[in-house]
Amino acid sequence: MPPPADIVKVAIEWPGAFPKLMEIDQKKPLSAIIKEVCEGWSLGNHENFALQIADATNFYITEKNRNDIKNGSILRLTTSPYQTAVQLHERIQSTSMDAKLESLKDLANASRDITFAQEFINLDGISLLTQMVESGTERYQKLQKIMKPCFGDLLSFTLTAFVELMDHGIVSWDTFSVAFIKKIAGYVNKSAMDTAVLQRSLAILESMVLNSQDLYHKVAQEITIGQLIPHLQGTDQDIQTYTVAVINALFLKAPEEKRQEMAHILAQKQLRSIILSNVIRSPTPINDEMAHQLYVLQVLTFNLLEDRMMTKMDPQDQAQRDIIFELRRIAFDVECDPNNSGSIEKRKSMYTRDYKKLGFINHVNPAVDFTQIPPGMLALDNMLYFARHHQDAYIRIVLENSSREDKHECPFGRSSIELTKMLCEILKVGELPSENCHDFHPMFFTHDRSFEEFFCICIQLLNKTWKEMRATSEDFNKVMQVVREQIMRALTLKPNSLDQFKSRLQNLSYTEILKIRQSERMNQEDFQSRPILELREKIQPEIMELIKQQRLNRLCDGTCFRKISSRRRQDKFWYCRLSPNHKVLHYGDLEESPQGEVPHDSLQDKLPVADIKAVITGKDCPHMKEKGALKQNKEVLELAFSVLYESDEYLNFIAPDKHEYCVWTDGLNALLGKEMTSDYTKSDMDTLLSMEMKLRLLDLENIQIPEAPPPIPKEPSNYDFVYDCN
Repeated sequence: MPPPADIVKVAIEWPGAFPKLMEIDQKKPLSAIIKEVCEGWSLGNHENFALQIADATNFYITEKNRNDIKNGSILRLTTSPYQTAVQLHERIQSTSMDAKLESLKDLANASRDITFAQEFINLDGISLLTQMVESGTERYQKLQKIMKPCFGDLLSFTLTAFVELMDHGIVSWDTFSVAFIKKIAGYVNKSAMDTAVLQRSLAILESMVLNSQDLYHKVAQEITIGQLIPHLQGTDQDIQTYTVAVINALFLKAPEEKRQEMAHILAQKQLRSIILSNVIRSPTPINDEMAHQLYVLQVLTFNLLEDRMMTKMDPQDQAQRDIIFELRRIAFDVECDPNNSGSIEKRKSMYTRDYKKLGFINHVNPAVDFTQIPPGMLALDNMLYFARHHQDAYIRIVLENSSREDKHECPFGRSSIELTKMLCEILKVGELPSENCHDFHPMFFTHDRSFEEFFCICIQLLNKTWKEMRATSEDFNKVMQVVREQIMRALTLKPNSLDQFKSRLQNLSYTEILKIRQSERMNQEDFQSRPILELREKIQPEIMELIKQQRLNRLCDGTCFRKISSRRRQDKFWYCRLSPNHKVLHYGDLEESPQGEVPHDSLQDKLPVADIKAVITGKDCPHMKEKGALKQNKEVLELAFSVLYESDEYLNFIAPDKHEYCVWTDGLNALLGKEMTSDYTKSDMDTLLSMEMKLRLLDLENIQIPEAPPPIPKEPSNYDFVYDCN
């Protein structure tokens, strides 16, 4: 007979004694269980003790998380969080350097647990740590010279404990003094600082900026871009990552009017070229976190274009109209002096003719073309950049098209406006960076005016594709679709430079796009005759079963998930996998991201599949209903899912990417006997079904399959040909 569901069998350790095997009744108060354990070892004052998970995390067992205890768990009897907090609070104030160092190390480890953190914070521990940072430098100024390693460790553990305590979100960042900010900024500004101290200091500055607008202003006064740049020129990628993160945070929180000014400073300090040479082209492979920070920097840089993208042209503004005159002058080598000879009508006629050749929709007043937002004035900026910096190509495109028949000309003005709008959509100009994306493009770090150069390459591509398609004005939208496909396919290959991007586009001619489309169409083409449709319906359940088995096999292999945290780089991982018999989900915390499969026996927690009631996705997940910038991110919402079990208990997930999200939601739904509805399943079904159909119909190649089944022949006049074998 199985034991009651509320009884959990565990082992409990106590230093210097043999571990005890116990049955814990989850209905009993935790204090009563601790009292029983203490009495077994003849320990008094049971209220001064607590139970911990006996693993690397050392998390305390509380009434809130006690249901996480599973059969076979190993627990440890230890001093209560309050007693530990009181002891460490006293020990870190010790006059002995060795004792102080050891106690700060213990504090840094203990602070990861929220139960301990709450007790330590209640003792005003955060204030004590900030005072130690503010006064510690002066107090140990002499010691630093003679005991530099010890001083570095002391400060490192102090800052680590501070970061861990603040990560729990119990204390507001707004409570810190200017003196504390100055100290932290001072550690960042020093040229020779302990690596661990520098890392923690950069992490603290980033959190201050992101969590408080008031602190942003204070940090911005203490830290300059020039002081951060040297940290990018080293070889430590972690330091480089933290540095880019601080720059991104300052960029993100800067008021609208200061962002352009900050971008100008970044350009002056040659941030782009420093990142290109020291990070992107470094022999060290770029890790996921650095890729994310480079992606964020890329997005924030392109978002500077949003203002121009959303600004309409004022047809009455002479300075803006002069830009259009400049385009005409460069193209046709004419002076645009409004006072030149000739009647007003003649000049208007001449301007109208030239504006038509330039491909504007409104020939009389082309300024009206730029009143559409997006792309607004950004399109005109791009056109002027192209005309000035790639003058030969600009003149060639305009003159080539002005010499064609009207219906075959590629309108430069209209094309530039629509292309600018398309590029803004592709690069998501104006959207906030995603929390989980690593999609940065190295080529955009190779030029100070990368967007404009990107446009210049693409407008020449558009003109080339137009000629290859022999397009007319009615085909404009078709040409734009082909150009979009060419650009997207070239970007997917992640070219390292703009020249490489241009080379990739050369290989993606209209003819090549047609071949790719034809190939894809053949792979996805469905025969529509009734026999083929019936065959598809017959095969479909077999394919679905195959997909189901693949999903369950992937769940058996397991996946590493990130723990939900307000900070990205303090990465904490957990692993979940399905047992080979498909009856239990094994999961547990990890110290770092695993390189391969994690064995079942190293995952302490279990969830029987039979206990799972439902799979919840997106914004309905409990961990997505909490407040915070991370939780509101659209892409994070798309990767979130939760498993509901027992009475309103949840196991919460955030998938590392869309592929893993589809695999896990499909696999869990399959375990529950529900339909697998992900995009990944639909894609797999289409691919596998198409392949299976082609294999089965291989012998029918070049044989026309009739639309209707052949007629049933008439019954024979007699059945003499039938023999009774009996």
